[in-house]
Amino acid sequence: MTESYIAVIDIGKTNKKVLIFDQDLNFIDSSFKNFDEFTEEGVIYEDLKNMTSWIKLQIKIFAEKYQIKALSVTTHGATAFAIDKTGQLAIPPVAYTTDAGDDFREEFYQVLGSQKELKKESGTAEIGSLVNIGKLIYFWQKKWPEKWKNVWKILNMPQYFGYLFTGKIGADPTYVGCHTYLYNPKKQEYSSVVKKLDILNLLPEKISKSWEVLGIISPEFQNETMLPEDCIVTMGIHDSNASLLPYLVKEFDNFVLNSTGTWCVAMHPTNTTDFSEEELEALVFYNLNIYQEPVKTSIFKGGLEFDTYMEILKRINGDREFPAFNEELYTRIIRDKNLFILPSVDQGVGIFPNAKPKAVENGIVTSLKDLQSGDSVPVFFKDFETGTAVLNLSLAIQTYYALNMTGFNGKGTVFIEGGFRKNEAYIKLLGALYPEAQISLTKMDEATAFGAAILAKAAMDKVTPEKTKSSFDIEIKNIDTPSIPLIKDYMAEFDRLI
Repeated sequence: MTESYIAVIDIGKTNKKVLIFDQDLNFIDSSFKNFDEFTEEGVIYEDLKNMTSWIKLQIKIFAEKYQIKALSVTTHGATAFAIDKTGQLAIPPVAYTTDAGDDFREEFYQVLGSQKELKKESGTAEIGSLVNIGKLIYFWQKKWPEKWKNVWKILNMPQYFGYLFTGKIGADPTYVGCHTYLYNPKKQEYSSVVKKLDILNLLPEKISKSWEVLGIISPEFQNETMLPEDCIVTMGIHDSNASLLPYLVKEFDNFVLNSTGTWCVAMHPTNTTDFSEEELEALVFYNLNIYQEPVKTSIFKGGLEFDTYMEILKRINGDREFPAFNEELYTRIIRDKNLFILPSVDQGVGIFPNAKPKAVENGIVTSLKDLQSGDSVPVFFKDFETGTAVLNLSLAIQTYYALNMTGFNGKGTVFIEGGFRKNEAYIKLLGALYPEAQISLTKMDEATAFGAAILAKAAMDKVTPEKTKSSFDIEIKNIDTPSIPLIKDYMAEFDRLI
């Protein structure tokens, strides 16, 4: 019997990848490339043409080596494309990094509903200028009214590539429900924004399961790539939900996935879609998972906080080896409650949107701006180990608030993946803040692509994704964390200073 393989197209904001998995979900091969955005007249665009050509070429190269029977697409969030009746782009491929300006933002909320009203209805938080696809569509309508008349369908990024591969139109819940403003998770239907934008007829009518088959590859795509004629293409999935999928398939109880990097993304499957008043102001929102169930999600730029202050500490102290966890040092800092690093480096973004970044030593405040310029430097920044310890405390506390905002009750499992899983002090501090939780480190190579591969395997085997759980294991390391007295008192002072 000839072995069958899965190709995953994984389009991150930085790296674009084509990866190969075998039918047992073993990672086999990959290729990646970065495509820079480009700017014309103040609008930033995706290099969609060159990206698409490269993806087709890589699939063709892999098709010569592997019998690829399924394609699965996962992409970063917040990107959609408008096509005309010939399948060509009706609107240029605008990148969500485009700054549409404050006037545009104010007009959007005046016309389509207030920020709080839309968040309550759609579970969506405002994330940057055009990160919400509802805003992107309104931007198209305002900027290109003549081009807008030619729009036939609006496709989210995974389904746009699915359309290129199959000629079929589709939508999946993970992207429709990913901070778009376009979906009402309580009613499980398109939102009031869709009606006010008058785009219902431009969106796919049916929202399909992410593992359903969108279609068989088209003759044209088969000719370009030399894939087998019966190669299937699945519906597609949003990248954060792809990373979450293995944990859903393994059916863990009461867990939160803390995916760490420049953006720290905490995801907690739940059955509610409500916000507290505090959460309406913060970067907390609801995604939909592949089963169209809500996943309460919070995000903050933890990696950016870490990099910003480490750069300052190294400038002052020289390049040093990252310190190991020193329980005596942390106990002293926590007991004294005199040293703090407070969020947020990217002011206005994250779970503390109104907080100003600063360091506090014995009640004396130093702004981040003064720290970066060197105009004022607290004494504790001149001790590398102490400065790093205070930074780790800040990151652990910010994570605690972020996880709580997802509805995590502190009694299940916190899975940590990404860069912070290497930070021993951060892990132990987070464990001390959650004494009743199990802190576990996970390691999955190409986690996003692996989630997408699960969908392809389910489609090939004609089963639901949870039926694939015996095909793989997640590398999990359970961590024993110390009891650190008074850490909640330190956190209370941290909160008071914010």
